[in-house]
Amino acid sequence: MDLRVLGLDHPLFSTMIIDPSTEDPTSQSPNAPTRTYVRDVKAMASTPADVKEYPNSYIFIIDMPGLKSGDIKVTVEDENVLVISGERKREEAKEGEKYVRMERRIGKFTRKFVLPENANIDKISAACEDGVLSATVEKLPPPEPKKPRTIEIRVG
Repeated sequence: MDLRVLGLDHPLFSTMIIDPSTEDPTSQSPNAPTRTYVRDVKAMASTPADVKEYPNSYIFIIDMPGLKSGDIKVTVEDENVLVISGERKREEAKEGEKYVRMERRIGKFTRKFVLPENANIDKISAACEDGVLSATVEKLPPPEPKKPRTIEIRVG
């Protein structure tokens, strides 16, 4: 779903939004998406995030319960795309133990956010506390307005 239809055309909403239900990974068409692509799209769609804007920064908040900071990666691609990714692995089964029900999601997850022009990609920080990742992207200072310049008129 394209969020611009709903009037949400802010640059932060220009993330990669693709409906994974429309993709058929078993299609025989030469233009069919690969299984890896479909898996990545589903991982992006199933990782919800909140984005807040403050006067001096943007903050991206993602719930990541049970993950250690070593399982999470925050990177910048193409000079303006913030990528938050990681993997939740299945716990090792102990002797004599078997699952009766398994509902917690395991596997890879990814979110990509196109950063606005005023984002300072050199000042990005991230912290994970109580299963919540907060990635802060500082804003660049606004450009100073150009001062009027007086041109001297020569008498000729």
